[in-house]
Amino acid sequence: MSMFRYGYVTAPVLGVLWLFIIATTVAVAMSFATGSAFRPSGAGSLIWGILIGFACIRGQSWQPMAAAAAVTAATLAGFGPLVIGENVSGFSAVTGAVATAGFAALGLWIMLDDVEMGGINRHIFEASVIRFLTGFGYIFFTAIVLIPFYVMVLTSLKNQSELIQNPLDFSIELSRGAELFRSYEELFSQFNFGTYLLNSFLISVLTVFITLLFAVPGAYAVARLRFKGRAAFSRSILLIYMVPMIVLALPIYIAFSMTGLRNSIAGIIMIYPVTTIPVALYMLQGYFRGLPGEVEEAGLMDGLNRLQVIWKITLPLSLPAMASVSLYVFMIAWNEFLLAFMLLDDPSKFTLTRGIASLNSSEIPRQHLMAGSVIATVPIMALFLGLERFMTKGLTAGSVKG
Repeated sequence: MSMFRYGYVTAPVLGVLWLFIIATTVAVAMSFATGSAFRPSGAGSLIWGILIGFACIRGQSWQPMAAAAAVTAATLAGFGPLVIGENVSGFSAVTGAVATAGFAALGLWIMLDDVEMGGINRHIFEASVIRFLTGFGYIFFTAIVLIPFYVMVLTSLKNQSELIQNPLDFSIELSRGAELFRSYEELFSQFNFGTYLLNSFLISVLTVFITLLFAVPGAYAVARLRFKGRAAFSRSILLIYMVPMIVLALPIYIAFSMTGLRNSIAGIIMIYPVTTIPVALYMLQGYFRGLPGEVEEAGLMDGLNRLQVIWKITLPLSLPAMASVSLYVFMIAWNEFLLAFMLLDDPSKFTLTRGIASLNSSEIPRQHLMAGSVIATVPIMALFLGLERFMTKGLTAGSVKG
């Protein structure tokens, strides 16, 4: 590795790799956004990556800007790192060229901040490589998350003729106005999606309530009380997840059919907590162990019984853990499919996932399936973003004062 610890080696190598990554990213983004032809060029990335790498070695700030301008001009001229198709509009071509050159120069300027032309020490070399890998990781994992969601949303905004004409065109025509959301309107007016949403919300909320009702005292007992078999119970909480749910599907189906609980919301509400209580127990008992025991002992000395201590002291201090567990349980119940598919046959009792599965038919346009998927995804995303601060904020600070 010592042969790479020279600025004139590190800079062009990272420049070529980073420029090709940026060119690929911009090509994918512009192709999705405009429906036009964009692709990265290996030869262009090699030539211009070396140039922009040398330009970003520690020196004057005008050097990366000049290199970015040169890369932009080369791209528009047809021999840059980004190849632009023939029928691409001028605005899209300029946007793609500027984005490629700008992001490449900015990224390399940050990566090569301390790199000089001559020999560099191990710390500077590793710092540059780590910055490169960090940037690549951000781009790679963001693409994995955003591209499927983008395709899902854009497909839901299409009509049948557009999908048949070009199923790979993910651009959007804003001139259609409210007509873009026709698939969503038809889901609620023709496919009873309002009922599916209400059923899923009701079942998920009740699942969270029942799970916490059992998990909180159970986790507290494991964390604070001393009883025979406590250690074995603590270690075996998650053993239920060693048994695949598909193995339990047939016994559950038979039992629910014999007891009349199949095809009922009450049956779903009974079975969902079975899958969520163990993980809630595991998460909460670890958090309860980290709470200061002195606060609870002070409550007991003040005359509170054990249940009052849990209600008035432990639970208020455990709001971050409660929020995390509630969100996790809600997501499990909201996204659960196998049990709902197996136990529910009446469309008026379908959960959202079961309703979406009913859209997976050759007789139903594909955009309706994508619109249903968006409806199922957005509430969970909004809920997560809204509760994120509760999961990261520690409320135990200052609870014990010396």
